[in-house]
Amino acid sequence: MKPVAWLFPGQGSQKVGMGLDFFNKTGIGKQYFSDAQEIMGFDIKSIIFNGPEDILRQTEYTQPAIYIISVIIGQLLIENGFKPSALAGHSLGEYSALTLAGAFDFNTGLKLVKLRSTSMAKSGLTNKGTMAAIVGLDDNKVESICHSYKGDGIVVPANYNSPGQIVISGSVNAVYWAMDMAKNSGAKITQELNVSGAFHSPLMKPAVENLAATLYSIEISDLSYPIFTNFDAKPKTKGSDIRDLLICQLENPVLWSQSILAIKNTGIESFLEVGPGKVLSGLNKRIDRSLYSNNIETVDQLENFFV
Repeated sequence: MKPVAWLFPGQGSQKVGMGLDFFNKTGIGKQYFSDAQEIMGFDIKSIIFNGPEDILRQTEYTQPAIYIISVIIGQLLIENGFKPSALAGHSLGEYSALTLAGAFDFNTGLKLVKLRSTSMAKSGLTNKGTMAAIVGLDDNKVESICHSYKGDGIVVPANYNSPGQIVISGSVNAVYWAMDMAKNSGAKITQELNVSGAFHSPLMKPAVENLAATLYSIEISDLSYPIFTNFDAKPKTKGSDIRDLLICQLENPVLWSQSILAIKNTGIESFLEVGPGKVLSGLNKRIDRSLYSNNIETVDQLENFFV
């Protein structure tokens, strides 16, 4: 069997109704949703299955929702004898990947995601900020624009999603300034994102402090499969490395494109997106068209995968 890397989506891949078939048709689905209802302390199941969309889109609901669905699908794959050769998760998706690699169990992971998402939402209220996608400029050019900002606040690269597609993050005025500069430099698209804060920037410092205290209070096991991390795009298997990387992740850019190419350099050219949506499969096409990408987000797709 060819080696396959599993990829786990982050915020933006959610949709109302996702995972309903896994809840209805699988024991793991029922069990994990039951655990999630208790851990979250509100009816997360109803928000995922019924919406409304504008509620599901809010950070404190989106992140746990995507985590729950992704881990259910990944666990079903593992129980049916499929194992990843490597894993990577985009931002929030790193927690899904770590759970399936054995760093911590589902419940511990969900408690961390709950804390992370609420802390990020609160940071967005404390330190007002925004994010924007810049399409059509080299990475170096976007970095140069961000570094050249001299006004109040900050703007930094936040997600290296694919060549020519970077998300920037920071103070509202600084991000708007960088968008104008990018347009003037020939960017094809500059689009502000519908987010509640400046994720993956130093404006997330309050969230970092919240999360760090909890991360240092729990045990993180060594991993069964290597994870290529957002922070440095390098494979990790030691539980002792994971804490600092998860803390750094909040204030630093997601090196996604670099992670995919690093996985390819190990000889893996097949990827499976585990969780809602096809965002990461789409990015793979832009990163390297030679890569083979598939995705599983429904029970039907999972059953066909077993055939």
